[in-house]
Formats: sequence, C-alpha cells, structure tokens
Amino acid sequence: MTDTRVMTEDLRLAIEHSGYYPGLVTDAVRSALGTEPVTAFFVHHDAIFDPGMEVRRHMTVLALTPTRLVYSHTDEHPAEEPGGRPRAETSTEAVRYSRVSSVALTRVVQDPASYVPGTTLPSEVMLTIGWNVLSHLELEPAHCGDESCEADHGYLGTITADDLTLRVSEAADGEAAVRQLMSFSSALSDATARSAG
Repeated sequence: MTDTRVMTEDLRLAIEHSGYYPGLVTDAVRSALGTEPVTAFFVHHDAIFDPGMEVRRHMTVLALTPTRLVYSHTDEHPAEEPGGRPRAETSTEAVRYSRVSSVALTRVVQDPASYVPGTTLPSEVMLTIGWNVLSHLELEPAHCGDESCEADHGYLGTITADDLTLRVSEAADGEAAVRQLMSFSSALSDATARSAG
C-alpha cells in the first residue's frame, strides 16, 4: 500500500528541486489539493527562448488525489520595463475524474523493428488529457477521388479534446522523466476507469 503522506512530501521535494519559484508553485498546488492526499504526480519544468532571446520558464504540475486530477501551470513573464522585475502567473484547476473524457499517450519509438515489449523505452512521449473545456479543430478540403474534378466538396474536420498536452523526450528531459510520465498516464487512466465504473 502506498503511503500518501510520502507521495505528498515527494511532490513538494520535486517542485523544490526544479528551482522554479518553489514557494509560489507549492502554495498554488497545495491550495488546489485541499485536504486530499497525493497518490501520483508529475512535475515538468521547461524553458523556451522568445523572439527577443529572453528565457521564459514554464512549470507544469500534475497530481492525482483519490477523487481528482489537479493541474497547475506557472508561466514567467519578463519585466515590462528595463531594470524591472519579472512576474509569474500561476493557474490551477481541479478536475473530478468523472469529467476526464480522454487520456491519450503518444509514444515515439526509434527503430521500431528492434522494439522489445516491456524493455524498449520510447524516445519521447506526449500525454494529452481532455476534460471538454477546450477542443482542437482540424479542417482539410474534402475530395471526391477524381483527380480531374475541380468542384468544391466542402471540408472534412476532426474535433478532439485538447485541454492539456505535455511532451517529454529522453534527449531533453532524460529517461527518468519519460518513465515518470508513462507511469503517471497509467495511474490517471486507472483512476478515470474506476470513476466510470
């Protein structure tokens, strides 16, 4: 049996280890968790360069409790004036498992012919979680199959839930991060399956 107090302490330590405004991020996550213990989590710190060649950091924390998925995202914004201080914006959302409509894990495997089940680690994974707040629409022109036809056949489209997408690669984030995200995805899939039953 998992000691959830240890998991909650491990989450706090993972946030502190990232070095990205740990007090701010911890307070935001703690407020969303309330009194519920953490049963699984994933912490992802990412830095990007904006067109002005300034570094902007992002932090995503995903935590599972016995009843909810807690999602926290923190963005850093550069100072608006020379000599000013940067600011950070943190948002949290707590989603009941019954509201989660999809959990999709995409795995990228190099040299799939040599793949060994249960042994080969994907080079990258992408977790997409939908809870029907945001959707992604892809449209493309429809065709009738006749290459000489110039008629307008309208469009075909696909709507997919796209509330959260998180990508982790072995090259950028390390093997441990890939394994952790895969493990978190399994735990979330199990939790949503139990809530549907």
